[in-house]
Amino acid sequence: MAKPLRILMLLAAATALVLPAAPARAGLLRPVLMMLRPQLENQLTRVCVETASAGRTDLEKSLQDPCRKLAVPTSKCLIEETDNSGRSLGVLTEMVSGRFGDDSEVVVKRCLARMFGLPTDSLRDMPLRELGKRFGSFKLQEAAP
Repeated sequence: MAKPLRILMLLAAATALVLPAAPARAGLLRPVLMMLRPQLENQLTRVCVETASAGRTDLEKSLQDPCRKLAVPTSKCLIEETDNSGRSLGVLTEMVSGRFGDDSEVVVKRCLARMFGLPTDSLRDMPLRELGKRFGSFKLQEAAP
């Protein structure tokens, strides 16, 4: 599950804070998802720090706060898209079993599309591995003007 989260964190770094909030819509399992949000944010923060520090322990401490701030909108997006996609039960089942499956992949793709301002299902047919290849090697220096 860490690899797709790393892809999401890399992509979220550039866009998560500038997006408008999605309209509120609550499903039956949304309260359960909201209860899991602190754990999700902790995991997203950990993955962000590990990915951004690239094993350099001297960077890990300085990345904690920015990664924590990035994890908040990312977790909101993941929870909202889990709920909006109608895949809450599937995602929860995958989380409990400790695997990243089809339902989780759909949610990550929906969240990525939303973060880039694309139609929600525009990345549906693109393999997540391909998205990782395209964006996983992105360097922060390349984004600087």
